[in-house]
Amino acid sequence: MNRRTATIQDVARVAGVSTATVSRALSTPGVVAETTRKAVFAAVRETGYTVNQAARNLRQRRTGSVVALVPNIANPFFSRILSGVAATLSPAGYSLLIADTQSGPEAEARLMGYLDDRRADGLILFDGSVPRAHLARGLSARPLPPLVFACEWIGGLDVPGVRIDNAEGARLAVAHLAGLGHTRIGHLAGPPGNVLSISRAAGFAEALKAHGMEKREEWTFDGDFTLDSGAFAAQRWLELGDRPTAVFCASDEMACGFVGALQRHGVRVPEDVSVVGFDNIEIAGHVSPPLTTVRQPRTELGERAAAQLMSLMAGKTLEAREVVLPVELVERESTAPPASHAAGDAAS
Repeated sequence: MNRRTATIQDVARVAGVSTATVSRALSTPGVVAETTRKAVFAAVRETGYTVNQAARNLRQRRTGSVVALVPNIANPFFSRILSGVAATLSPAGYSLLIADTQSGPEAEARLMGYLDDRRADGLILFDGSVPRAHLARGLSARPLPPLVFACEWIGGLDVPGVRIDNAEGARLAVAHLAGLGHTRIGHLAGPPGNVLSISRAAGFAEALKAHGMEKREEWTFDGDFTLDSGAFAAQRWLELGDRPTAVFCASDEMACGFVGALQRHGVRVPEDVSVVGFDNIEIAGHVSPPLTTVRQPRTELGERAAAQLMSLMAGKTLEAREVVLPVELVERESTAPPASHAAGDAAS
């Protein structure tokens, strides 16, 4: 400000709070109200305030880094979540490092290297398939740094985390299709054993039962959250003699692969089959037809996970160790009444 270095007092004045509140918002944002936290972060950007990280890290004996452990960095689903994480960590002086838990050679050895309190001040784990034993210790049996789960989790493990209501998302998808008149609904599932796949499949089955429908195994297609698995499922749908009139896909990437492969074979979406995805990634609204899907609050998910981790790193007690965020259905043009239903309406 005015060619001089901004101070914490400048930030407090612009945000309209005390310097103590600024300090708390930057060091442990999880203990500060969301509106106050956002006001402080906005004031930091406006004033250009920066913390002397080298001195602070040396004084506090910290690395100044947080590592996000992601199962597939190439997956566009993670982009907004990681953006939310970085936006929350940065004002407090933390750098975000991103590591892939599954890709490339010696993935497990690299993972074990990050599970070490000398490498980072905290970890955000997006991969629920990490062996439980790995989280009991770090490299050379050193203690783990503070850890939170985001999106995925490991059942029965007492680790705090932030996720969405996956089963409810599936229920919303089925309710939408049922409301359009579909009674023959299939499911393109995620990877077997994955906690997201299990939760969404459970919600799907519960919703079918609630709407008086039958879950048919031949209408359940295996997938792995990728475009290719969606295209493969489309081939299986084409080979069926008795097909579902709608398919709920456990991810948008699979839904896009499914729709694209069907269209190459002359199948019309939604006239011949309705398709619902899950995640609301950026491309979902730009494919043809735009995809009806379940929206995750991805930016907020990243912000909440980062705030939770920062509280742990500061030695604070969390108000809620498990945060479950709501989802909503985004209706677009990939869903419509089934052909027989539409024909009946026209005839009447």
